[in-house]
Amino acid sequence: MFYDDMTRGTKLGAGLIGSLIAGLAATTPALAQETIRINVLDGYPARAMWVQEFTEFFIPEVDKRLAETGAYQIEWNESYGGTVVKPGGVLEGLRLGLGDLGIVTTIFHSSKLPSQAIAAVTPFVSSDARATARAVDEIAHEFPTMQEEFAAQNQVYLTTGVVLDTYQLFSAEKVETVSDLEGAKIAGAGMNLRYVEGIEGAAGVRGGLTDFYNMLQTGLVNHAMLWPEAAETFKISEVAPFMLAVDLGAVNTKTLSANADFWNGLPEEVQGVIEEVAVAYRDRLADIAMDRAAEARQAFTDAGGTIVEMSAEQRTAWANSMPDIAAEWAAELDNAGKPGSDMLRAYLDKQTAGSEALRDWTAGLPQ
Repeated sequence: MFYDDMTRGTKLGAGLIGSLIAGLAATTPALAQETIRINVLDGYPARAMWVQEFTEFFIPEVDKRLAETGAYQIEWNESYGGTVVKPGGVLEGLRLGLGDLGIVTTIFHSSKLPSQAIAAVTPFVSSDARATARAVDEIAHEFPTMQEEFAAQNQVYLTTGVVLDTYQLFSAEKVETVSDLEGAKIAGAGMNLRYVEGIEGAAGVRGGLTDFYNMLQTGLVNHAMLWPEAAETFKISEVAPFMLAVDLGAVNTKTLSANADFWNGLPEEVQGVIEEVAVAYRDRLADIAMDRAAEARQAFTDAGGTIVEMSAEQRTAWANSMPDIAAEWAAELDNAGKPGSDMLRAYLDKQTAGSEALRDWTAGLPQ
């Protein structure tokens, strides 16, 4: 009898404790989820590959990873296609706080972001977007220069973006040799305008992707340097039905950065997730650039375009006709107290390991 009473008492006590725990669980409020608003900027339209992938990959991936803890959720506000800034205005827009995250087209800012031209000053080295993206990003973390340049613009460097497999030449008329370009007007942007300086009588004409169609259509230029996927996106075959496959090289033209004031106010968890997804975004853009290269070439011919392969001899002739833009670039950084020559050597070591470049861009560096 005594043991029966003890058993009943134990069961009753356990029941009361269970009820109390359940009651406390029901009445204790869950931790509140913090909502963070992020304004995203790019001056290019939503159909541009890197913008589309930001919307369709970057944003959902950040949301998915933050949902694992549930502590934070993001309210995204995307402004593209000139609604807030034009293609060349993202750097300034982020500096002023018009946006929080942005995709900076670095070729528009050679004076403010000179180290970003490291791939552009070494043409004919690599047409592999994946290798170029990794090499530039590694340089950005091995040397402080790139991050310091963005810091001077009130921004935090997150990752580089290589959105093209390799620059080609699109033309209104068929060309096959370097001499065919003598006296020509050739559209480009940033450092690639210097690629034509060694061609007799040729002139580079500055423009952006959204300008090239009209520049070719109106005869302002005869040719434009861009990559096949962009040519497909912007319907370049309608006004430039010939593509000279010259393989000038893959170039980093985008950098994902954040307004520094905004970034410093973010919780560490959110910063960490954005940094992780930024690297995944970098690799995804490069993968897409490479995967779409063959498709874009096919689309170009399907649209009535003609592809002309430039011979190895003519590619070598073009490379050797160029001024030593790599040594000039490195010297400018060296003279400013930055490790330009060391950065260039390290970058080329990464890019040419096990292979031979068409031109040795380290030949003009100080020994």
